[in-house]
Amino acid sequence: MILKLVADLHVHTVSSGHAYSTLEEYVAQAKKIGLKAFAVAEHGPAMPGAPHFYYFANMKMIPPVIDGIRVYRGIEANIINDQGELDLDPELLDMLDVVIVAMHPRCGYDSQGEGKNTEVLIKALERYPQINITAHLENLKYPVNFEQVIQAARKHNVAIELNNSSPISRVGSEVRWLDLAREVKKQDWKVVLTTDSHFSTMIGVVDESLKIVKQAGLSEKQIINRSFKEMEAWLALRKKSTQ
Repeated sequence: MILKLVADLHVHTVSSGHAYSTLEEYVAQAKKIGLKAFAVAEHGPAMPGAPHFYYFANMKMIPPVIDGIRVYRGIEANIINDQGELDLDPELLDMLDVVIVAMHPRCGYDSQGEGKNTEVLIKALERYPQINITAHLENLKYPVNFEQVIQAARKHNVAIELNNSSPISRVGSEVRWLDLAREVKKQDWKVVLTTDSHFSTMIGVVDESLKIVKQAGLSEKQIINRSFKEMEAWLALRKKSTQ
């Protein structure tokens, strides 16, 4: 499949505490490779080294367009307990364009097996209408039931992430990654292809994800961030659901 993305909706700057590029470096790289947009989705406050909640409250200071590149304000929010609570207040989530939900070690909720993890993630999707995207569901450290989670994601209009960094960050997850994409195909749901960039030259490079897309037989129309117009409409739809 030859596919050119218009946006990368999962990017971390130095503010996340363990990434290595600035916002302006990402803007320059996005412009260089022809991306139209990206989302600054810093790790939520529960993660060690992540920015304080004031950082997210102050994201209104980031211009929506920088040097011709649309910059979405976002977060990779952490589930912090078995009730599916996130590490940022709903009123602050309302202010953001992109809200990714994730499970990470040492952020409050530790894996309790596939059944419990699935239950907790679905609770988060039900509790927070602001969520746009589920992060790296193929993670072996936090297994979930793909069928049940995608059913819930469809119900709440949440896209499934195919994370290009998984082969590096989550070694051994490739088989689960393909199973995830196949379940998305089976349920005819939607994905976003992201990089989970922690360095500016990673942005927009989704070669590994495209291999999974091809193997699973996903169609282009299932990929939200292939069309700027469709992606903007989808983001606007999620935003309206919180008002």
